[in-house]
Amino acid sequence: MNVKLCALLLALLCKVAVPVSFSYHRYSELIQALYDVHNACPYITRIYSIGRSHQGRHLYVIEFSDHPGIHELLEPEFKYIANMHGNEILGRELLIQLSEFLCEEYRNGNQRIVSLIQNTRIHIMPSMNPDGYEVAADQGPDTNGYLTGRNNFNDIDLNRNFPDLNMVMYYNEKHGGPTDHLPLPDNWKEQVEPETLATILWMESYNFVLSANLHGGAVVANYPFDKTKDFRTRGMQDFNYLYKNCFEITLELSCNKFPRQAELEREWFGNREALVTFIEQVHKGIKGTVTDENNNGIANAVVSVAGVNHNIFSGEGGDYFRLLLPDTYTVTVSADGYYAKTATVVVGPNDATVLNFQLKKEKVNSSSKEKLLSRNLNSKNHIKKVVPRAANRRKGR
Repeated sequence: MNVKLCALLLALLCKVAVPVSFSYHRYSELIQALYDVHNACPYITRIYSIGRSHQGRHLYVIEFSDHPGIHELLEPEFKYIANMHGNEILGRELLIQLSEFLCEEYRNGNQRIVSLIQNTRIHIMPSMNPDGYEVAADQGPDTNGYLTGRNNFNDIDLNRNFPDLNMVMYYNEKHGGPTDHLPLPDNWKEQVEPETLATILWMESYNFVLSANLHGGAVVANYPFDKTKDFRTRGMQDFNYLYKNCFEITLELSCNKFPRQAELEREWFGNREALVTFIEQVHKGIKGTVTDENNNGIANAVVSVAGVNHNIFSGEGGDYFRLLLPDTYTVTVSADGYYAKTATVVVGPNDATVLNFQLKKEKVNSSSKEKLLSRNLNSKNHIKKVVPRAANRRKGR
């Protein structure tokens, strides 16, 4: 009986084992590869789509977590994006291989990977430009031109399609104003491609801490800011940094944009350790919760580090994550309606130091309330709110 049971279990494991193949993946094959991973590791993965391309292809993401689909307090969110330029295919294939690797190593009990998945929420999007990839793949590595398939179906470079927040930052640096968490321009949704729109809405849905955008055509790591003040680049990397909490870098992985299939195995083993190590960097610096006196989380609290001109905000549950190098820092947390609080913290080289903040509500006396009410009633903002309503009534008549 025991022999039969063991044989049955072995057969079941073989059926759900992740197939490892170093080959190109067209759109349907990419989907199959992701679902093969999910079927092999259903309790630590989730597959979801952030939207569709011009031609209706899904922008699929595979998530790794010990509680997929749930943000756990003090667990940072990480993302990888590849194939933004359709003819730069190495990142796409590496992220498929990484997904298979994380699943297999978790199943094999690799403590490094088990710990990573238990303490990190990892989002992997192998292709942001599936339409462009199909154009490039039709030609293949030998005949592919330098620009064939680079852009999306509408012939737009997606990495030059994000709202230009760099110029806003440069203006505010000169004239005064915020240089992070900048607002988007009016009608921005009508000005970007569907792939760009889906990616921005994705950024708004998750409190990403760290990210990498995988490209090809060179071997270089590029970090904000993409160009000097004289150039308007509209790149995704800078957009992450200026719009949200996320620190993103661009990694150019190979001089060959479309390497031959025979080279994929060598490229995987040459990049595997770096891909895992970079995810682990999301656990550096400080993290903690910002709560009120009743231990309720305070969202959108501003976390400032003395000497660093870049703030981050707490998430919906009040948790925050601030990437920092080893050193001693003075950290101040502030939120509307609360007294600010400052603390000094020593950051080491290993896991993030936990630094929690409990804020007290500001006291508002009766005279202050009366002054505030009087100021509001006589403010221009109050008048502006009344006039449009009256105008609308006249127009309705």
